[in-house]
Amino acid sequence: MVTARRFPLGSATTLTELEDHPHPRLALLRAHEPVSWVPVLGGWLVTRRDLALRVMRDAATFTVDDPRFSTAQVVGPSMLSLEGAEHKRHRAPFTDPFRTQDVHDRFTGFVEQEAARLVERIRPRGSAELRREVAGPLAVAVVAESLGLVDADAEAVLSWYDAIVSAVSDITAGVSANPAGAVAFDQLRGSVEATVVAGSGTSLLVAAAESERLTLPEVVANAAVLMFGGIETTEGMIANVVLHLLAHPDQLALVRADPDLADAAIEESLRLEPAAAVVDRYATADVTIGGADVRRGDLVVVSLAGANRDPEVFQDPDRFDLRRDNSRLQLAFAHGPHFCLGAHLARLETRACLLALLDRLPGLRLDPASSPAPKGLVFRKPPALRVRWEVPAQR
Repeated sequence: MVTARRFPLGSATTLTELEDHPHPRLALLRAHEPVSWVPVLGGWLVTRRDLALRVMRDAATFTVDDPRFSTAQVVGPSMLSLEGAEHKRHRAPFTDPFRTQDVHDRFTGFVEQEAARLVERIRPRGSAELRREVAGPLAVAVVAESLGLVDADAEAVLSWYDAIVSAVSDITAGVSANPAGAVAFDQLRGSVEATVVAGSGTSLLVAAAESERLTLPEVVANAAVLMFGGIETTEGMIANVVLHLLAHPDQLALVRADPDLADAAIEESLRLEPAAAVVDRYATADVTIGGADVRRGDLVVVSLAGANRDPEVFQDPDRFDLRRDNSRLQLAFAHGPHFCLGAHLARLETRACLLALLDRLPGLRLDPASSPAPKGLVFRKPPALRVRWEVPAQR
């Protein structure tokens, strides 16, 4: 009761609000209760950008290394769920392959060809649901290519991903994990082991195993993490930026006139609607932050969506503006030691897909019969992104 009186806005916050229309509530919290107790989350919600940065930078006080971390319960310890020296050991073998130049050199050709192929496949129809027909398949194909599994195609990778995500979601919701998740993880393990034995020179996993920094089970766990992050958030990034541009014809016209503005569109979309809206941490000690007395063991949820619309940093923060000069200050890829490893690759995929859509689908527009508003508590994207375009008459 004391907490409810101390944090009335947080106590009145509902899950439906956070899943469907979070931004007005996040703005209230950010202005009046920047670190607020939110009973429906079972923890503290951080919405102000400077405080979000403090939490994500201070891994000693706000950690991911906690038994309640759901992903680790399904796939085991990985770079996602460890801190300090162990986190660095798990992450190190994958750092170089995901640097900007390495990503550009290795993946640009594949990503552009795959994006063009997927868009060309739907072009004769004049309408499509882009999230499941283009954005998702592109993300899956790139993950399959990067992992280089010798006996698994994109379809197999997607099936494992779906089952593992379902198991993680079950644990997060406090119910028993769907056993299909364990079956899928066993299949992934077998594929990773076969790939390492085969010694494929193009697989990131072979390089990680040969570095002798990770055991084979640790390579498998990190493969699952790469698969999870590479599919879920990239699909959301693509869907969100297409939605933002099609919903703002004036901004779309800028990109059509100057395709180099695609990068600005991506950054502004990441700011306005990050595909991963929150990240979880657990307090390792009693600490006071933003006027709130957080106790050791408390869940601390950082709202990246809230931080990205902080008016102290972003003027007129609810506006989608390609000319904004500080969109790169967005925190959609998190910050600190757990900054997203695949950020450069995700940007490359999103840019290639966006330009392929605009180049190959004349008159691309939202289907007026659909309602594509992003939804989701943790991962935010349109449930469906239905679009139409002009199909040239056959000669």
